[in-house]
Amino acid sequence: PVAVTGDIQPRQLAQQSFRVSGKIIQRLVDTGDQVGAGQVLARLDPQEQQNMLGSAQAEVDARNAELQLAQVNFGRQQKLMPKGYTTLSQYDDAKARLHSAQSQLVAAQAQLAASRDQLAYTQLRASAAGVITARHAETGEVVQATTPIFDLARDGGRDAVFNVYESLLAHVPQGREVTVHLSGEPALAAAGHVREITPAVDPGSGTLEVKVGLDTPPDAMRLGSVVTISLTPPVEDKIVLPWSALFKKGSQPAVWVVEQEAVVLKPVSQLAYDSDEIVIGGGLDVGERVVIANDEMWRASYGA
Repeated sequence: PVAVTGDIQPRQLAQQSFRVSGKIIQRLVDTGDQVGAGQVLARLDPQEQQNMLGSAQAEVDARNAELQLAQVNFGRQQKLMPKGYTTLSQYDDAKARLHSAQSQLVAAQAQLAASRDQLAYTQLRASAAGVITARHAETGEVVQATTPIFDLARDGGRDAVFNVYESLLAHVPQGREVTVHLSGEPALAAAGHVREITPAVDPGSGTLEVKVGLDTPPDAMRLGSVVTISLTPPVEDKIVLPWSALFKKGSQPAVWVVEQEAVVLKPVSQLAYDSDEIVIGGGLDVGERVVIANDEMWRASYGA
């Protein structure tokens, strides 16, 4: 078995950012802090948003006054119309002004609600309960909306993440149960299952990222803890021959084998090449005699 080292990572990592731009005037948490859902993490200078809120409130007050006046005028026209003391055009004009005042008040109230939201957005609140794993801004810094301020590892599931060579994963399908051990304390273990295997090989390391979902990890397996798993590499039978044994039959590689005192050109497959040897995975059987240079015989053997 091969021991593979990895670390504990959150299953869900959410970046926390303001929804408006501004200058950070207060930072209330730091890396490693446990926070609750809705807890205030940082604040922006709210002066601009407070001014916008005051302006929106004044607009609502003005539109309310206009609506009250329009209601009085229209009520007067309603009383005068049946008696013939007003004209139809004056009545229709008062009615239109009333409808306009109502619409303008609704628009002003919507703007007031939006201004209240903008003011609330100057407080950055945690989107869920969890642990702050990274901080990206400091007090006094001017930030744009959606700029990450903190990374939040949400409470709940944890993953043990490993970078594994593809050859070790031939018999490790998704869903397979594995045991994860805490590095330094091998006796401390947690059961898990292979939750995800990245489909592409990392060009830098030549490995695949494997995420093992932990069912009930012990408290000692905190975020960032180093852990290990044991993987058994697949055992495959291979036949090793010198380069001089390799020939060609049509477009396929082949070797000469001895069958009943005659030589036959036999195709082979699954070839790998070394500096002075070839490794054949298919086409030959153990014990077959292969012709090499100078009419010598090479008895193919597994694992040579």
